[in-house]
Amino acid sequence: MALKCGIVGLPNVGKSTLFNCLSNAKAQSANYPFCTIEPNVGTISVPDPRLEKLEELVNPQRVLPTTMEIVDIAGLVKGASKGEGLGNQFLANIRETDAIIHVVRCFEDGNIIHVDGSINPIRDKEVIDIELQLKDLESIEKRINSLGRTVKSGDKDAVKEHGLAINILAVLESGKSVRSLEFDVLEQEIVDKMQLITAKPVMYLCNVDEASVKGGNAYVDALKASVAEENAEVLVIGAAIEADIMELDTYEERHMFLDELGLKEPGVNRLIRSAYQLLNLDTYFTAGEKEVRAWTIKKGMTAPQAAGVIHTDFEKGFIRAEVIKYNDFVEFGSETAVKDAGKFRVEGKEYIVEDGDVMHFRFNV
Repeated sequence: MALKCGIVGLPNVGKSTLFNCLSNAKAQSANYPFCTIEPNVGTISVPDPRLEKLEELVNPQRVLPTTMEIVDIAGLVKGASKGEGLGNQFLANIRETDAIIHVVRCFEDGNIIHVDGSINPIRDKEVIDIELQLKDLESIEKRINSLGRTVKSGDKDAVKEHGLAINILAVLESGKSVRSLEFDVLEQEIVDKMQLITAKPVMYLCNVDEASVKGGNAYVDALKASVAEENAEVLVIGAAIEADIMELDTYEERHMFLDELGLKEPGVNRLIRSAYQLLNLDTYFTAGEKEVRAWTIKKGMTAPQAAGVIHTDFEKGFIRAEVIKYNDFVEFGSETAVKDAGKFRVEGKEYIVEDGDVMHFRFNV
């Protein structure tokens, strides 16, 4: 599924360093603003220990993890909504993503200049928020104006959208993001078509120094307090340390380095899993001798829709889904043993696929 997370933030907060750790793509990482002129897109594997366990049990010829796309978007600056810096281009790139990873600098380093001259994560966050809100304000005002004539004609759909747009306008004018509003299913469909930047889900990523990787610091605490009402996840990661880890050649060397820092795994693993959840995604598995594979679906997908992720013919000719719960597969050790234990399930078109389901589809076209 072509869903993307966009990495945003001010210049020199560590976005490209982080992107390099996430992806095999090598974005230029330099100590000056706008070193990333075009958005860098990387397809990354989502770490999932369940896939490793299935590989151990099935012993397939190959294993394929699920993936997602990360987009490194050049640093925004004050006035971006009016075209300052490379604002218009960057804001357009953000609009094309499905969720936002907002990187905030939470470390001191005199060798890395800050675009505003000092370290203040709350101010930095607000600069980005304001620019994105101003751009959405511009978009929603245009939408309201374009709906004017249709509303006068009494078109019910236009009247509903116009009323929703007026509510969104008021929220933006109050200095809040669109995601602070709650929408019903129909309203959400309308809002999605508006492509508003601040309607996208967001996660805050505090980029810290080595000493703060495990416990955070005062900058992190301040940012967490400032976003407490947003119901957004705040992750702590050291982009420079992650880059050092990626330079190590062997698993053993990386494990020793992590042990020294008191960490169980690289921070990018946590970030990838959190970004996957931010996009409202689930994973199901197919498991056989030829291949064990993880597949990405949107939460709430039915069995035919999930089958369609493999191939459209699977959805068109869907007959039934054979389902084994992941925990049952692990407990009993094989498909045959699961069947013998009476845990093998056959589901129809209305079945909502659950995260971790091990599935096989029957279809006919």
